[in-house]
Formats: sequence, structure tokens, C-alpha cells
Amino acid sequence: MTATPMPFARVAAYGEDILAEVSTVVVGMNEPIRTALSAIFAGGHVLFEDVPGLGKTLTARTLATALGLDFRRLQCTPDLLPSDITGSAVFDPASGEFDFRPGPIFTDLLLADEINRTAPKTQSALLEAMAERQVTVDGTTRKLEVPFHVIATSNPVEYEGTYPLPEAQLDRFMVRIAAGYPARDQEVDVVQRRLRRKREETSVRQVVERGALAAMQAGVEELPVDPDIVGYCVDLVAATRAHAAVEIGASPRGAISLVLVGRARAVLAGRDFVTPEDIKAVAVSVLAHRITLTAQSWASGLSAQDVVQGLLGAVPTPATARGR
Repeated sequence: MTATPMPFARVAAYGEDILAEVSTVVVGMNEPIRTALSAIFAGGHVLFEDVPGLGKTLTARTLATALGLDFRRLQCTPDLLPSDITGSAVFDPASGEFDFRPGPIFTDLLLADEINRTAPKTQSALLEAMAERQVTVDGTTRKLEVPFHVIATSNPVEYEGTYPLPEAQLDRFMVRIAAGYPARDQEVDVVQRRLRRKREETSVRQVVERGALAAMQAGVEELPVDPDIVGYCVDLVAATRAHAAVEIGASPRGAISLVLVGRARAVLAGRDFVTPEDIKAVAVSVLAHRITLTAQSWASGLSAQDVVQGLLGAVPTPATARGR
């Protein structure tokens, strides 16, 4: 059943309340969290790729709590099997039949911690769930409930015992986010908060009632996007394919994701129109992980983030209807 769209102003108000609540626990990640929430409002999945200890898991858990979502955490390891994610059929001696026991994938928000530590066969099971919103077990396909989102974490500096995500799975993440180390005053704040709590555990309040996210997402879908903005997103994506340092550029899914995340960010900002600045603010997170550099460019130290940043300065910015 389709949810009734929530008005833009109410979505924006809830969004700011959610960001404020998460910031009571997670310090120094305001922009990354805003981008992650924008991706969730746009119906997508999020990949946090950064060194350990920067609050990636904490961010996922607090977002789920504030959004009123059922939350499961999956610790990915090399010996993890697809059935450990999807569930399996278990024989019941009393009835003489096999009963399906659902796995952690049957939830509103799944945290796949250290996703690059699990084998490709297991990653493929997760890919079906992310792409099709369904899982297939023993030949039976089972639909996942709405909403369903994956927030995955990946450690980019440790390669032993890891399996790099294939391009097809990377492309299913609407955004890839790297927060980086906090500033000194932010890190001092993190330590002081821990001392004041006198315990390791943190807690946030639930901001919206369970089921409200679907209405918020439907509200975001109602926001029209100026054709010039759509053309700008397509031009940015096309420019990744023509760049000399790029072997494989972003696909049309990248253009769609760029429009959707930019639109959600505009709603979070309390506006009923999308500006080029909304697109620029999320372009690196949306496009960089969809680009494959040439071997020569990679060896020279150029990154996909550098390429996208350069294109933001090279591709002509449109004057939106509100700015004319």
C-alpha cells in the first residue's frame, strides 16, 4: 500500500529534529549524516567507508532509533554464509515440515558491518536484497517489507582477508561517505561526553513514529525538479565518461541517484525546489564510487573524488528557475 505523502515543511521539520537528535551522540559528522539521511529519504542505501573508530556503526544505530526503524546489525566475516543473511528452512520434527526462519535481512534498517570482509557469494545475496528488495531461499522468493535500507561500513586501509566490493554492488549504494578524522575540539568533545556518561552505551530518543518514514519518502517524491537541474545532473554524469583519467564512467543510475539525493537534500533544507548547490553538495558522495580510473591515473595518485570535484568546476552550472 502506498503511503500518503507528508507535506514538505513537515518532512523538513522532522529531518532537522532527527539530525539534531543524532548530533547529541555523534560529534563532528553533521554533513556526512545529512547526506546519509538524504539518501534514506530518497529510498537508497548508504556505504560508510572510513578507518575504524570514527562512529560509523554508532551513526547507523542512532539514525535507526531516531527514525523509528527496526534495526539489525550483521558482522560480516569471511565464513559468513548467504543463509546467515537471508535465513533458512529448518526441519520441525513435530509437524514433519520445514519452517522458514528469517535472517537479519528481514528488517527496516540493516547494518552490514565491515561488508568487504565477507565472500563474494555472500555479497551476492545481499546484492539481490538491495537491488530487488527480495531474497530467494531454496527456490522461493520472499519480498522484503518497506522500508528496507542497508547501511554498510567498509575499512579502506586494511586489505588482508577482505574481498573488494564488485562494481555492481558498489553501484547499488546511493551514496558512499567518508567522514575523516574530527577536528581537535570535536575530538575533545567526544572524550568529554564519554566521561560525563560514565558508561560506554549511548542512547537517543525516537523522533518519528514507526511507519512515518514511508510517508516522508512519499512526500519527497512529490517535489518537482526543474528540467535544467535534471540536465545538469546528466551532464555531470556524461562528463565522467569522457574524462581522460576515467576508464569507466558513471551509469544512468548515477544520474538518477544524483537527482534523488539532491532533491531530498533540498527538502531537508526546507525548500520546495532544487538548486545546483544541492547537487554539488552530494555529487562526490553519489558519483565517486561509480567511477573506475585508468591504471595510469590511479598510479599517479589521482582519486575519483578529485575527478568529480574537477568536473563540478568544469561543467556549466545552470541558472535555476528560482534564481532567474
